[in-house]
Amino acid sequence: MHDKMKWFRDARFGMFIHWGLYSMLGGHYNGKETPDAVGEWIMRHMRIPLAEYKKLAGSFDPVRWDAEAVVRLCRDSGMKYLTFTTKHHDGFAMYDSKVSDYTIMHTPFGRDILKELQYWCGEYGITLCLYYSQMQDWEDPDGDGNDWDFDPSKKNFEAYFRRKVCPQVTELLQNYGPIGMMWFDTPYDMPEALCRELRELVLSLQPDCIINGRIGYGLGDYLCTGDNCMPTRPWKTAWELPMTLNHTWGYRPDDTDWKSPSAVIEALSQAVSMGGNLLLNIGPDPLGQVPEESVRILREVGSWLEDFGESIYGAGASPEFPYCLPWGGFTMKDNTLYMHLLRYPARRELAVYGFLTEVRSIRELRTGKDVPFSVFYDPARNEKRLNLILPDPTSVVDTVLKIELAGPMRTADAPV
Repeated sequence: MHDKMKWFRDARFGMFIHWGLYSMLGGHYNGKETPDAVGEWIMRHMRIPLAEYKKLAGSFDPVRWDAEAVVRLCRDSGMKYLTFTTKHHDGFAMYDSKVSDYTIMHTPFGRDILKELQYWCGEYGITLCLYYSQMQDWEDPDGDGNDWDFDPSKKNFEAYFRRKVCPQVTELLQNYGPIGMMWFDTPYDMPEALCRELRELVLSLQPDCIINGRIGYGLGDYLCTGDNCMPTRPWKTAWELPMTLNHTWGYRPDDTDWKSPSAVIEALSQAVSMGGNLLLNIGPDPLGQVPEESVRILREVGSWLEDFGESIYGAGASPEFPYCLPWGGFTMKDNTLYMHLLRYPARRELAVYGFLTEVRSIRELRTGKDVPFSVFYDPARNEKRLNLILPDPTSVVDTVLKIELAGPMRTADAPV
């Protein structure tokens, strides 16, 4: 039976791109800073009149945009899919839409960025996915969110849904080849019947396209966490964590509080150890350039994945242990367990309690060197533990040990 979710579970790591007219403001308007850390909500948070905001399109000319370089960065960073914001909440289409004139084609730049990304994703083997804001649209009088230009009592959301959402989603799924995923956002109180209709539209056009959880009402093929929110334990279904590299999604030059490569690698390892994916965002600047610090961080993550990617791609969660694991956690693939030493113990002897499955071998993943181990059973406490003599760390972030098991992984049950 065809499993259209397999590519998503195998990929584990993707790139998010938030880019649009809001990038030109960089979190500031009329000499004032947006009250929220994010840059892409500035029109709503600062209640910028639509007539003023739309003027940005007249000077949008990202002459340094290089779709090949961005997709190559995605690949070199170890990411397997790319999710691009085709229309964010401001209603501006970053592709060649015939539904509205409010598009990138009616700017000085006048190029279809999405068509360029489609081509280079194909060249570099990256799965192209599309973000589309299906409820909020601050440019349309019937879209949700703009209550300073338009009277909320006069809005007809269903008219907007049929006039703009369905035609634009149809364009996206008919004009840009196979799409791995439609990434919807902020469904709020959108009627369930319309959400179901939207799902049916996607599947009628591309049956293999998966749909994220923010379509609403449990209609997605997987769950989305809250932004930057890591689960505390494995979820029973496929899930994805959307995460920023600093605090904003859209470009803000004053947000320099970047996550370190170590923090990103830990988040990725932690997400996979609980059966999830990490979708990590970049926000190009008004000229189309990816901030240098974003590039540096991603390349370091890519270097780690060159050595330890086996423990990430196609891996998932192991059975839960009855104790916390202060040094890190496990990912698993079939009968192979990957031990992620995110916080390398000061003492080289490490015990893992509640480990029931027979171990055939343990090796350090990067070098392939054997790791000494033994299994001890304490009959008085009826407890089994795995003892390891740790090698020298081979990564300053996350040294990974590869544990070959004799059968399916089993752990001790927590006492009831």
